[in-house]
Amino acid sequence: MHILSFIILFTCILVPFPKISVANDSINLPQSMRDGDTLVSKTRKFELGFFSPGSSQKRYLGIWYKNIPIRTVVWVANRENPINDSSGILTLNTTGNLVLTQNKSLVWYTNNSHKQAQNPVAVLLDSGNLVIRNDGETNPEAYLWQSFDYPSDTLLPGMKLGWDLRTGLDRRLTAWKSPDDPSPGDVYRDLELYSYPEFYIMKGTKKVYRFGPWNGLYFSGVPDLRNNTIFGFNFFSNKEESYYIFSPTNDLVMSRIVMNESTTIYRYVWVEDDQNWRIYTSLPKDFCDTYGLCGVYGNCMTSQTQVCQCLKGFSPKSPEAWVSSGWSQGCVRNKPLSCKDKLTDGFVKYEGLKVPDTRHTWLDESIGLEECKVICLNNCSCMAYTNSDIRGAGSGCVMWFGDLIDIKQLQTAGQDLYIRMPASELESVYRHKKKTTTIAASTTAAICGVLLLSSYFICRIRRNNAGKSLTEYDSEKDMDDLDIQLFDLPTITTATNDFSMENKIGEGGFGPVYKGILVDGQEIAVKTLSRSSWQGVTEFINEVKLIAKLQHRNLVKLLGCCIQGQEKMLIYEYMANGSLDSFIFDDKKRKLLKWPQQFHIICGIARGLMYLHQDSRLRIIHRDLKASNVLLDENSSPKISDFGMARTFGGDQFEGNTSRVVGTCGYMAPEYAVDGSFSVKSDVFSFGILVLEIVCGKRNKGLYQTDKSLNLVGHAWTLWKEGRALDLIDDSNMKESCVISEVLRCIHVGLLCVQQYPEDRPTMASVILMLESHMELVEPKEHGFISRNFLGEGDLRSNRKDTSSSNDVTITLLEAR
Repeated sequence: MHILSFIILFTCILVPFPKISVANDSINLPQSMRDGDTLVSKTRKFELGFFSPGSSQKRYLGIWYKNIPIRTVVWVANRENPINDSSGILTLNTTGNLVLTQNKSLVWYTNNSHKQAQNPVAVLLDSGNLVIRNDGETNPEAYLWQSFDYPSDTLLPGMKLGWDLRTGLDRRLTAWKSPDDPSPGDVYRDLELYSYPEFYIMKGTKKVYRFGPWNGLYFSGVPDLRNNTIFGFNFFSNKEESYYIFSPTNDLVMSRIVMNESTTIYRYVWVEDDQNWRIYTSLPKDFCDTYGLCGVYGNCMTSQTQVCQCLKGFSPKSPEAWVSSGWSQGCVRNKPLSCKDKLTDGFVKYEGLKVPDTRHTWLDESIGLEECKVICLNNCSCMAYTNSDIRGAGSGCVMWFGDLIDIKQLQTAGQDLYIRMPASELESVYRHKKKTTTIAASTTAAICGVLLLSSYFICRIRRNNAGKSLTEYDSEKDMDDLDIQLFDLPTITTATNDFSMENKIGEGGFGPVYKGILVDGQEIAVKTLSRSSWQGVTEFINEVKLIAKLQHRNLVKLLGCCIQGQEKMLIYEYMANGSLDSFIFDDKKRKLLKWPQQFHIICGIARGLMYLHQDSRLRIIHRDLKASNVLLDENSSPKISDFGMARTFGGDQFEGNTSRVVGTCGYMAPEYAVDGSFSVKSDVFSFGILVLEIVCGKRNKGLYQTDKSLNLVGHAWTLWKEGRALDLIDDSNMKESCVISEVLRCIHVGLLCVQQYPEDRPTMASVILMLESHMELVEPKEHGFISRNFLGEGDLRSNRKDTSSSNDVTITLLEAR
């Protein structure tokens, strides 16, 4: 039957058709379209014709955007069978099929064999869909054929990506082999029809990335796409169809999704002002998006130094491999399950997850979570369960059977997952909760005690104001106005073991920093003000005033202060991983920070600075941003610290000037070091230095190559001009974990931040946009770094203190005005 249909079809293409130049949106039965002719949709949005991709000379029939200057092909007919010259002819035959020929040889044809053609016509619609329909018919269900059913590498608004279960049609995106070759490569996005279906990016038969199943609001692995102003999207699944579809929220916005041969899927948005396509999102997004990276029962966490963590109650199957980042073997249970008595097992709730691969799942949308739990508990093979639809209170039931793989801890949103555990592990969870409750009660009692003591010392301080210096009196008067906890000296002395050297963790600009533990078990960092530091009193009060009012996840949190006699101290939350410089400039510890953590740190610092510059009540300029003033918490999330040098501005003030230049050699902007002029762009300059230091693991003040005048910025600039920016990368640390495009983007952004003139440098809001998107960046101009020779070696030596952490020391330059 198929052979007979082909013979009839091939005979039809040999029948001569009138040569008619096509200039509208359709081809009728008497017409043919030759190379050079085109169809244009009614509003001139899309065009169909012959083209040659890239540098290729071969000819293809395709569809592209008509009304933009950059030819952007969205569909190709003869992907696997190009035409060698301009002899291609497209015709419509009486069976309702389009036929493409070259010198009377068949090149490509449509496959309508199910619907009756009656006066067929081929039309290019404004959606970009090429359809064959009976003349006058507008119902899409009655189309004889449509290009939307046969995507190339691009998904347009209104296209369905997924399965038509009635006909067995699989609509998938398949990447071009190269920009010069649109033939299907081995990279594609496909929907797997499991009981709980989900999309994958595949390379051949290998899973590269998993979107996660649809949970009623979004795909489990990409919750951040649900809140955007560019497009809306949905997923439909029933007995007839299972597919994803998206549409723009504004008809004036052009958006498309493209599957790339590098196993990345991009969403592009046309920016009219720039007359260019900009990348709005891309997937995979980070290291933890690598399919199955942590093996079974491993949870991938980008915020951790060691990104793969075993779920609670599990341990690495191969501890030796796990330590060296060999995570593929995954994790095993610490204690076996017992299914002989259903009461001996239970479930532990995990929150904020991309749920596991759904290959071995069972779905029932008619039952709720409680019934789901009962069914799962009574089946020894059921390892986890959750709601299939998380809207409202949640509904539906999905269960996992066998080992759980490809779990990711999400920073925002994510789903709950109930994982089967033996009774002994459940008991440890309950004990942990009970301990947490006890600690909370103890903490409350301790806080009440501290408040009573604080009230006593405030009264005592006020009574003893007489006889003090003007500076001391004003300082304490200022402290009374702050809504902040006051600690007494005995409490801090006990917490720091009498300020012992064992508790000393660093040296600040005006005195040592100690680790302490309060009576309730809370760990603290105590920053002391050296008595010999005459200029530090003002900075101390300044820091308290500023930080007490700042609330941001990337700024260190001030817990309180201590003022007693000549002793002045700031009490901060303790940062378990210390300062950033102790990691990035140490060859051994640097290896613990894989590229995803480094990129996470860079973006976190940028968000903290943007808050200071733009989102806080007053505009704040830090003036001393450097690696030693960035602290890392237990999750390696960065927190900007040390606000002693910061200056505040009103909402309409952007810059200032000072005769007392403060800052650190290696990070100061030229206009600040030379003229004392500072602005938000001074902090941007320091941020640029910090980005380059993080990427290459070297201090800016080091000397590079044979030219001993080159610091890191000069070295980076030289490599950039020579097209060798990747030579900056620390190969020993990044070769397995780095995303080259992200590293290059960070270097590019860093060089933009250290440009000589402040007006050329981006704002921190622009920096975040450049880091977290794929927008095209301008070329950086000459850098503006002031070398250490400007200040003289003597200045550096006379201001350096010996410390265990070898941090850069803040210096002060006094200039006559």
